[in-house]
This record gives sequence, C-alpha cells and structure tokens, in this order.
Amino acid sequence: MKPRAQTSPTIGPGREQRIHMRFDKIFPVVVGSELYGDATAVARNISEGGILLEMVDLLPLGSVVSIHFRNVRPEGHVDEIVARAEVKHHYCLNFNVGPDAASTRAVGLRFLDFDDDLPPERLLDRWTPDALLH
Repeated sequence: MKPRAQTSPTIGPGREQRIHMRFDKIFPVVVGSELYGDATAVARNISEGGILLEMVDLLPLGSVVSIHFRNVRPEGHVDEIVARAEVKHHYCLNFNVGPDAASTRAVGLRFLDFDDDLPPERLLDRWTPDALLH
C-alpha cells in the first residue's frame, strides 16, 4: 500500500479547518475490519483526506479499516478501489422525516493509503465514465 502524504496546516480558532474540498455524494461502500468483520455503509461525502460514512454499528475511535469502493459493470465485471482509513470521529445526524424527528449515526474516517500503486488522482482512470457517480 502506498502511504498518503501528511498535511497539517496552521489554522486559528473559529476558522474553517477543512483543507480538502468535499463532494456530497451518496453511494454504498463495504467497510472491512479484521476485528469487527465486514459491514455495509453509506458514504455521505468524500474528500481527498477522508470520508463520512453512515453506519448502523459504529467502529471504535482509532480503528483502522479498509473501505471498498465497488462498481459492477453491466457485463458483470467488478471494479474496486480499496482505501485504508482510521476512524477519527463519531457523529449523530438528526433530521426530520415529514413531521417526525429521526436520527442516524456516522463515522468520520481519515484516509491513510490506497491499495494501488497509482497516485490518487489516477485511481479512477480505469473506471468508465458512465460508472462514476455524478
């Protein structure tokens, strides 16, 4: 696996701390853990530095997991990108469904590296344009 470059900008209190642009997308992923097994999750947003996953059962802070991004082509071939990531945050997301209040749980993960020799900006080159989420 190829290690990711570490970035730590100096940011003052009360200022935006995100250093990567986030893309709000909703798509399924598989989270793999040697200790806790595999679980399906819903990716809510993704950036170069990490991802927010909605999950039924939260993984402990500090857990290192693999995130499997899979795309099944019409002919049945499966394209997959695997990232290693660390659980950094737990969230409770509150929202309304009609007049009723509802909630779900999510984890914020920081990408550590990708299971590929390609740089991150080239990982999607082998995916067809119609396979990418818009």
